[in-house]
Amino acid sequence: METYTAMRHFADSWGLLAMTLFFVGVVLFTFRPGGKTPADDAASIPLKED
Repeated sequence: METYTAMRHFADSWGLLAMTLFFVGVVLFTFRPGGKTPADDAASIPLKED
């Protein structure tokens, strides 16, 4: 089996699963119950004056 074919087969199966799990983890982390206050603080950083 050629290297390209092996990598393509891996990306089609396990790579897709890994990217899906990463995406679900990011979404869950973003919408967790205690995340609003830190997100609001980070969003207001550019508007704060020194």
